[in-house]
Amino acid sequence: MKPYAVVETGGKQYRVQEQDVVEVERLPGEPGSSLDLTSVLAVSNGETTTFGQPTVAGAKVGAQVVAHKRGVKVVSFKKKRRKGYSKKIGHRQELTVLKITAIQAAAAV
Repeated sequence: MKPYAVVETGGKQYRVQEQDVVEVERLPGEPGSSLDLTSVLAVSNGETTTFGQPTVAGAKVGAQVVAHKRGVKVVSFKKKRRKGYSKKIGHRQELTVLKITAIQAAAAV
């Protein structure tokens, strides 16, 4: 089994492995720059898994910003029949595309 980590960013949790490409909520950084995700909830080296309480101390996941983009449009439509009331609201989430470059487990103590 390949090493993996569970990271939290933007209020959501993602299970990632090296070379994975994931779309997360907008993070600061220009395309091509690298960043570290330090909110690691669980990390596995392929044989043993370490779970954090709530995070694994010293563990981090290295990622490279590939691009910034916008997600699909979500439309919310409300209507009350026979009352002449209708309301249409649209939303497009700002996203960052990340490529996972390294998974660093906590140093053994």
